[in-house]
Amino acid sequence: MKILLAVDGSAAALAAVQHAVHLVRTGLQASFVLANVQEPPSLYEVVVAHDPVVLDQVRAAAGADLLSAAEAVLQAEGLPFESEVAGGDPGHVLVDLVENYACDAVVMGARGAGANPDSTGLGSVVLALLQHSPVPVTVVRVAGMG
Repeated sequence: MKILLAVDGSAAALAAVQHAVHLVRTGLQASFVLANVQEPPSLYEVVVAHDPVVLDQVRAAAGADLLSAAEAVLQAEGLPFESEVAGGDPGHVLVDLVENYACDAVVMGARGAGANPDSTGLGSVVLALLQHSPVPVTVVRVAGMG
């Protein structure tokens, strides 16, 4: 089984990674795709940077940094994984990554670093995945959040 882990550097995302590790410890055979999606640059960033290559490099570095804690957890457990930093609308891009990597499931935190939860306590990216993912989505709640 291949599981996409959506990682944004939040405590909820790391809890989702820990949940996936727990599933493997209890017998699930799985490999992982760690994914971080960087939102498109703002108009201000485009005007100030003047160079789309620089913006792409900054986004890639930021995404790699946000993935590092999750990568460390999986490495410590000796679990196989791939990592990807992508750019665009997180909800849409994560669905594309599920399809591109032929994932069988998604595990993600209930709300991420920049999420504005709705009345359910779920962030907008979670809601997008729940609506559009072609595979099952497991949402991990962190105690005291949502």
